[in-house]
Amino acid sequence: MSRLIRAGAIALALAAAAITPAAAADPLLSQGKPVTASSSGGCCPAANAVDGDSATRWASAAGVDPQWMYVDLGAAVHVSRVRLQWDASCATAYEIDTSADHVTWTKIYSTDAGKGGVEDLTSLDGTGRYVRVYGTKRCRTDASKGYSLQEFGVYGSAGDVRPPSPPGTPTLAGVTPISATIEWTAATDDVGVTGYDVYRDGQLCASTTGALTATCGNLGPNGSYGFYVNARDAAGNVSQASGTLQVKTPPSDDHTPPSAPSNLHTTAVDSTSIGLAWTASTDEAGVVGYRIYDGGTQIGTSDTASTTLGGLTPNTAYHLQVRAFDGNGNLSEPSTPVLDVTTTGGSNCTPSQGVCGATQVGTDDDVVWGLVTLPDGTILYNQRDAHAIVHLDPKTGAKKTIGTVPNVQSTDGEGGLTGLEINPVSFASDHWLYIMHTSPNDNRIVRIKYDPAADSLTTSTEQILLTGIARNKFHNGGRLRFSPDGRYLFAGTGDAQNSSNAPNTSSPNGKVLRINPDGTIPADNPFHNAVWSYGHRNVQGLAFDSQGRLWEQEFGNSIMDETNLIVKGGNYGWPSCEGTSGSCDGFIAPKKTYPVAQGSCSGITIIRDALYVACQRGARLYRAVISGSSLTNFRTFFNGTYGRLRTVEPAPDGQLWLATSVDGDKDSTPHNSHNKILRVSVG
Repeated sequence: MSRLIRAGAIALALAAAAITPAAAADPLLSQGKPVTASSSGGCCPAANAVDGDSATRWASAAGVDPQWMYVDLGAAVHVSRVRLQWDASCATAYEIDTSADHVTWTKIYSTDAGKGGVEDLTSLDGTGRYVRVYGTKRCRTDASKGYSLQEFGVYGSAGDVRPPSPPGTPTLAGVTPISATIEWTAATDDVGVTGYDVYRDGQLCASTTGALTATCGNLGPNGSYGFYVNARDAAGNVSQASGTLQVKTPPSDDHTPPSAPSNLHTTAVDSTSIGLAWTASTDEAGVVGYRIYDGGTQIGTSDTASTTLGGLTPNTAYHLQVRAFDGNGNLSEPSTPVLDVTTTGGSNCTPSQGVCGATQVGTDDDVVWGLVTLPDGTILYNQRDAHAIVHLDPKTGAKKTIGTVPNVQSTDGEGGLTGLEINPVSFASDHWLYIMHTSPNDNRIVRIKYDPAADSLTTSTEQILLTGIARNKFHNGGRLRFSPDGRYLFAGTGDAQNSSNAPNTSSPNGKVLRINPDGTIPADNPFHNAVWSYGHRNVQGLAFDSQGRLWEQEFGNSIMDETNLIVKGGNYGWPSCEGTSGSCDGFIAPKKTYPVAQGSCSGITIIRDALYVACQRGARLYRAVISGSSLTNFRTFFNGTYGRLRTVEPAPDGQLWLATSVDGDKDSTPHNSHNKILRVSVG
């Protein structure tokens, strides 16, 4: 079976699923357990809602919102289902929350379309000792009515739901130019640790079944790497990460540089680009890549013996040379003679040129993550590690911090203040900023009002829309994107370094999520929760095309990244399949894959049905034309020109904003980056 699932195959799969014996249902856990309520009428105490008798009920005080009740299950459980049986005084708007201590609550379900009667909420994913139903709007709104709940049934599993403690921060046991051996102190677990996963800068590089040491290979000489460890137990619970050990590999014994490239020549010249090719260098250990210089200043890189320098200035003379380098960092002599090339004249950027130049409009010393354009053409963007939102005027370069987002906590990695979005239809009147961030307990989506008059963030207006998205040091996702009609907010999440989250449709991790602007779940979501598509590793790019289709950009582990066209309920294969590598039959195939070394791409945007992809490790901007459901005419721009690239967003007049991600983007330390925000002219 091909990896692209066709409609007939889906129908067959659904038919097969219909006759497959179901797994044993999770048991009812709440009956007879202690309950606490915000209020109770004299007739009807809260205990009636968990007595198993639908002829009795809990009744709250009349005429007051909100009202709530919670049940104490006696121990932490995994909650998979809640069944509510209402009397006539039901809730139109309510949420289901879990808590470990009945103080801090995590929302696992919400709706503003409650209809009363029996509401059977399945495919929930929450963990806690306490489970709460929290009503915010009554069905019967007159002052003499409150809430009346006949049965509050909580179902789940009372097995091992607690993850191990984080392992100790690794120490270095040995290092070579191409490998590092680390060791760490054991994690603890209430049942028992069964294994450890070792990560190198977010990529899994080794696993053990209990040993407290491991070796990661495939490193390079003179390289800097960050290693950390997660623990696992038999139930599949994954710990938070250990601290990070920074390791610099020593140089190798190879001190001989490659031969100089030769025969440097042009293959094409226009007003904003120069195509180059040359005779490849040789090296006893192998050439890793090439650097392109203009008058001694590096302006690009290439993985092969040809490249296109894009984004150049029209009618300008360039004096070009190329140097090769090997894995030990030995640099060849420059090619000779110098190649003098003058770009042609012209001021218009055509589709055939693709990208026609970049102008710096701002700088920042923090990681620039989410970015939006306001109706007046100015920019708001998130500082991931400083947890602040900055207002930038790209015409003048003037900027102001408009506020700090509450309750953000970094992860000593890639968590923090990530996504930022505005509703394209309603922002002019409602001024909501939609924000995704890591908190002390999870990743979550909130919204906070922006006050244009004061040019400030009104943090007192914060509304929490979605919680319970697991966090870890890396793999936190974070991108937000509204549908063009403003009806739905989509979010990209990571698997939180637990790959079993990705195929689990009850978990919000490793997913593309879809919620209403107020945080409630759309009635037509495929799994009756926030999940829209699943089987993703770490989603950091989302964009809509002119047909209203959603495209997604996803980090691979060590083989390939992928660009996907997202469909409702689609399974994209992680962890069975990475790009097109692995056991990929039966999953939806990517529209494009990229070797990780040339990718590690984050943000995407679509302008006039051309897709732009900003890459970090690859340090380049890809452009492709959307043709039907395919991506064609792939081209590469700014290859090595600006370093790591993270965020790309539409700019006024059909142009785009591009933000770099240079230094400090893996350590959560505020204000230790060196980033540029660019306005890029595109065809």
